[in-house]
Amino acid sequence: MQSTASNESLSISEWLGQGIRQILSGLEPSIGSDTLDSLSQAGGTFLFIFAELTLLFISISYLIGMIQSFIPPEKIRTLLSNKRSYAIAALLGAITPFCSCSTIPFLKGLIRAGTNFGAIIVFLLASPLLNPIIIGLFFVSFGLKAAIYYFASAMLFSILAGLALDKLGFGKYLQPHTSPTPRKATFSLASAPSLSPADSCCSPKPSLAPSSSPCCTPKPVTASPSSSCCSEEKTASQRPTIASASKPALQQAFQDFRQALPYMLIGTAIGAIIYGFVPDTFISRYASADNPLAIPFSAIIGVPLYVRAEAVIPISLGLVEKGMSLGAAMAFIIGSAGASITEVILLKSIFKQPIIIAFLVVVFTMAIATGYLLPLFV
Repeated sequence: MQSTASNESLSISEWLGQGIRQILSGLEPSIGSDTLDSLSQAGGTFLFIFAELTLLFISISYLIGMIQSFIPPEKIRTLLSNKRSYAIAALLGAITPFCSCSTIPFLKGLIRAGTNFGAIIVFLLASPLLNPIIIGLFFVSFGLKAAIYYFASAMLFSILAGLALDKLGFGKYLQPHTSPTPRKATFSLASAPSLSPADSCCSPKPSLAPSSSPCCTPKPVTASPSSSCCSEEKTASQRPTIASASKPALQQAFQDFRQALPYMLIGTAIGAIIYGFVPDTFISRYASADNPLAIPFSAIIGVPLYVRAEAVIPISLGLVEKGMSLGAAMAFIIGSAGASITEVILLKSIFKQPIIIAFLVVVFTMAIATGYLLPLFV
């Protein structure tokens, strides 16, 4: 199945390739016409895909940054504390793209807060697979139907895996230091200062605030709500607005882009080289729809690789353009984005071996099933 990229996109890529060929025409006597044609095709494909992915990456990263400004981690923990929070966990995973450095501590916090184990697994699976960057790149590379199918499949398998592992009792395989702490009140009369309600710094009545008050000075305070350190006016002023969140979100988007830039360059270059130089017969022989083992083979290759979302889509696009079936490409993408050796090593700090094995089995099964079921829906 060929890529569903628009004819306009292909014509721009070809136009860029023709421009590159004219620039490099002086090399034709040395490298030959065929090699120059392949180099021009690869160059045009690289320039177009990289420009398209750059605009998409920054736009989606900015949008996600804006959303995260209004959904702090504490709110996520509250939403995931519900026993029926599996779908919420998948959606929250989608708007909090997985990063090992930030997600592992966050998962520890969820576990210690007593969050439902099944919801934690759903969040762990959905966060890399439903990454908005992947969904957006999927759309521009393979079309709307393929993107919708991928999103629905990844969400469904993530939820089913969370339900299954929770029902099978895998929650007992947490590392001891990350086990949920007993739930207890964060404020009790036994540990609180001996203050009457009138002595509270949040009280609207005039009172003398004792020196032990956690947020008020020892001088008398007035009854005016605006003078209280816990007043609603101050709380409201700390809430983010679209204007206040926009600049940090844009700065974060460009920072994320700078961090992802090497991976995008490498991935786009590999995809362009595949498109320009690898013969169609080579890919179609091993990874076309005619080969029944192409999908599991692609999943096996993808799982042990450490390929970021920004790189795996351009690589897959180049493979599809050369004859790889879209089902095999999906299996490769899920295997690459859903699990990696680095991630598994970091997850060992949270989970014991049975959960790690189950996690890898789920990702591998999801990759194969999504690839084989693709013709039924797309």
